[in-house]
Parts: sequence; structure tokens; C-alpha cells
Amino acid sequence: MIYKHHSRGRHGHGQRGPSRPFNKPTIAGQSGALSAMPAKSSSGPAAPQFGKLRLMVMGGLEEVGRNMTVLEYEEDIVIIDMGLQFPEEDMPGIDYIIPDITYLKDKLKKIRGIIITHGHYDHIGAISHLAPELGNPPIYTAALTAGLIKKRHEEYKKAPLDLRVIDPDTDKVKLGAFNAEFFRVNHNIPDSFGVVVHTPVGPIVHTGDFKVDLSPINDKPIDLGRIAQIGARRVLALLADSTDAEHRGHQISEGEITHSIEQIFQEATGRIIFGTFASLINRVQQIITTAEKFGRKVYLDGRSMNSNIEIAHQLGYVKFQKDTFLEEADLKRLPDNKIVIIGTGAQGEKNAVLNRIANKEHKFLSVREGDAIVFSSSVIPGNERTIQTLKDSFYKQGAKVYHYQMMDIHAGGHAKQEDLKLVIRLFNPKFFVPIEANHYMLRIHGQLAESVGVPKENIFIASNGQVIEFYRGNNETLGRLTEEKVPTEYVMVDGLGVGDVSNIVLRDRRMMAEDGMFVVIVTVKKKTGELIGSPDIISRGFVYMKESRELIEEARELVRKMAGKIKSPTFDPLELKNKLRDKVGELLYKKTKRRPMIMPVVIEV
Repeated sequence: MIYKHHSRGRHGHGQRGPSRPFNKPTIAGQSGALSAMPAKSSSGPAAPQFGKLRLMVMGGLEEVGRNMTVLEYEEDIVIIDMGLQFPEEDMPGIDYIIPDITYLKDKLKKIRGIIITHGHYDHIGAISHLAPELGNPPIYTAALTAGLIKKRHEEYKKAPLDLRVIDPDTDKVKLGAFNAEFFRVNHNIPDSFGVVVHTPVGPIVHTGDFKVDLSPINDKPIDLGRIAQIGARRVLALLADSTDAEHRGHQISEGEITHSIEQIFQEATGRIIFGTFASLINRVQQIITTAEKFGRKVYLDGRSMNSNIEIAHQLGYVKFQKDTFLEEADLKRLPDNKIVIIGTGAQGEKNAVLNRIANKEHKFLSVREGDAIVFSSSVIPGNERTIQTLKDSFYKQGAKVYHYQMMDIHAGGHAKQEDLKLVIRLFNPKFFVPIEANHYMLRIHGQLAESVGVPKENIFIASNGQVIEFYRGNNETLGRLTEEKVPTEYVMVDGLGVGDVSNIVLRDRRMMAEDGMFVVIVTVKKKTGELIGSPDIISRGFVYMKESRELIEEARELVRKMAGKIKSPTFDPLELKNKLRDKVGELLYKKTKRRPMIMPVVIEV
């Protein structure tokens, strides 16, 4: 068996064996063609005693997102996926959350490579932040995913990543003690694959995000035959996507929603405006193809949408006619019944295209009577109210709204229960580890595995960072879910700051969001603390000052009295700040039963 070989020497630098040409698309930043090296023969000294394989899921076991899995065997580490998680409702100002790599910081020389299963942000979104911190190990992925990673990384103005393109149908990669091979799956983005990591104690399978789709759009069907072949060799442990484990039946095919999209085109008398994810390449292809069929032109709105489709087109994953797309100026020239607009915002995202159109904040697009607005995605839990508000706004402005509850205009990207059971049967694992979902979904997936024959004691429902061990004993490989946990704290990204927003900062933001802020500014003599002039007071999000003059004057008088009591030759401005914070807070709570953030400012002159 021939493997593409990568090893890192004692200083962590790549070492290659005999090279051969690499004839697949290469991505800028790649350190050269992949190399090949035959697997080592068993001749020579007797093999050492088997060690323990440690498996840790650093994110994705208690949430949807932040996916990252670590395999560690003695001196070798392989990482699978490195994604972000979108912020929760109680995280004001946070852009997204990335995995905690504290455990890996002193193990950089052990990291042999990163494998990325597909191009969605919950699997690639943390790469530009974390890969440089880990010494820029080689990143193995398929062509479209590599293109999306590269494009996103350019925005960070950091050193190029070591991206290495693999063909999931044929390639194998040697990563220290690990040998990785791949199998094609379907998702709602092309080039999605799962991974088989052959370890010294047995093969570990990671499915990535997947569904069973035998008639996908612009992609190859899931390779069930190959999955069955892998299962025939007996898989040690299966790590499987649980995102849709609570829903019965089979996931519908991307091909099945084409009829629904065509029905919208037949009914619409004005413009058709689609909202979807910028990464749903297959959905965008369907819309483009249907627009061409019905003689409409397409306008892509949004930087991420344009960027992703450009990359996918260059690599041959999106196809369209030369005159399909419109420029902004063309929108005024053509009649409404000849126009299709594709943008982001089907989840009600604040700055996305649909939100800006609905709120009349878009630079040149607004709702017209007769427009058809299509939400081409299911609702992510927690977004229901925001999306309903958007729908109401569109209806009030004269549009007709289509969504997945009305017709099949969205095919989910994750396998439902019957397909999950099929895949478990085909892989036939000894141990089962559900991943990529909230805890209750993992439990449901574990019950499905038990229903198709996996022993209950061999099903590990882990928490983020909880170590699972596999080791040889009594002529068989054993496994156990340990009590050991490695750090998996939220690392929050806020603008250019990574990890500098703590729980204390979030608490302060929540306080300001709930009860506002009350700023007290006093000017005092530096040596004595004697008050100069009248204290200034600013209220933001607490009370409207013009309508609360009595309260403001009462607070101002309290500040005067307190500042007068503290003046002394040993004046301490910190002491005055603390007392102002306490006493003013007590007054405001007594009068309003609210607790704004009190911010005392002492200016010494």
C-alpha cells in the first residue's frame, strides 16, 4: 500500500521521502507536491508493546459548531477539523467562538497534520487563528475546501498555510504512526468526505458532516460500497455526525427540491430573492440552473457569496452560461420578472442581505409589491423569533414569502435516523462515539447505535475534552471513557481580539444590555481630593435624563456629599471610585429597582 507521507522531525520540519508528481489542483501556499513513501515493512527488530490511543473531541460534543477532534498516540498527533461556533444570545458583541488549544501548546512537535472534512465554517473557521499557533502543520483537504480556506486566510494577512489537496476517492496519507484514507460522503457542499485513521490499535472512522444522497446536485453520491468495504475490515471506533439524530426517516435528496424551486419560478410575477448560506454551493447551483431555464438573470449579493461562487466556478463545481449574471446597474434596466437575487440571511443574521433589505438599510435594494422572498434553509434553533420578524416585515411591504414549512425548498445536510442506522450497520464498529451536536442529540444517536447491535457499554457519550482511551489487552483492543478532561474553554473572537474577552467582560456587557450604564464624573484637586465644580452625570440605556431630572439631581447631590467627605492630605482616588460605585448603585436600585453598571470617573487636577 502506498501512502502520501508526511513526518515532522525532532524540530517539527517536514521531511519527505521519494517524490512523485502531484497532478491535482494545487493551492497557493502549498509547500510543494505531496510525496509518496511505501509503508514500512515488518522486518527488523520486534515491534514494541502497543501504547494507548487517546481521543479527545475539543468542540462539538455540547454544541453545534466548534468542531475539532484530536487523535494522539505516543509521539504523534492528528487533528480532524478546526471550526468555529457562532455566539449564543447571551454573548453580546462576540463574533464567534473557536476551540481551546491549551492542551496542544506544548506538543507542537507531535502534530503531524490537520485533516479538514469539508468547507463549512463550523469545520474551517478557526484555522487562520489556530494553525499558526500550532506551528502551521500541513492541512490535508479536498480542492474546493482548500480554495475556501485559502480565500478566508488571505483576510488575516498572516503567513501562508501549508495546504495540501487530496482526492478523497484515491489518496492515502501517512502521518507518523497514523495512516489516513478517505471516503466520499454527501453534504450540502461539494467535496465532503469522511476519514479512516488507521492507528496502531485499530481503525478510527470520523464521518464528518454527512447525509445519504443518491441523487446529489453537481456532486458524486455517497460511496456506500466503500463504506461497506471499510466496515468489513471491522472498525474499532466510529465517530459519527449526530446533528439530525432526533428526526425519523431519511433526509431528502438535493435533487428532490428542484421541483419546488421550479414551482416558485412559475408562480412569481416579480423578482425572486433567495436567502441562503454563502457556503451552500449546491443550492446556489440549483437556483442558477433554474434561472437559466426560465430566462431570468442572476444577481449575487454579498462579498462571501460572490467569493465562494467564484472559487467554486474556477474549480469546476459551479457551472453557468456566460450571460447569466447581472451587475448592479442591470437591476434597473431589466423588468422584475427577469431578475433573481441570491444573498445571505435565511437565519436572520444581523448584517446579511435579507435583513438589510427588510429593514430598508440596503444600499440599492428594497422590497417591491410582487417580490417573492425565499428562505432556503431550515431554522436553526434559537433563530425562530428573528426569522418570524423578518417574514412579517416582508409581508407588510407587499412580498410573498416561501419557507421550508410550506414546501421542500431546503434539503438538510445531515443524515436522519434511518440513514444513521444504515451507516452504523455498514461500518460495524466495536465502539461508537456520537459527535457534532448538543448532548441530547448524542444520547439519541447512542440509542440508535444500541438498536442496531452496538453494545451499550461500548457507546461513549463524552463531553468536550473528555479523554477516550483505546489500548490492547487480552488479545483484543479495549476502550474506556476516562474521567480525564483537557481544557475546552470558550475562546471568543471579538474583532481583532482573540481570547481577550473573558466571562467578566461578557457579564459587564450583559449588565449594560439589560439595565444600561450610569457614568459619574467628578473633578478633584490632586493633593487634597477637594471637589472642583459640579459632578457630571451621563445615563445610557438606563433612564432618559430629561424625564428623570429629580433622580439625576438626587444622585448628583449624593456625589457632592461623598466627595466632600473624602478630602484629605492622603487622598486616594480609588477609594472615592469604590464608594461612589456602591452608594450611587444603592440609591438607583432604591429608586428604580434596577442595577445599571456604575462607572465612576475621577479626574485629578
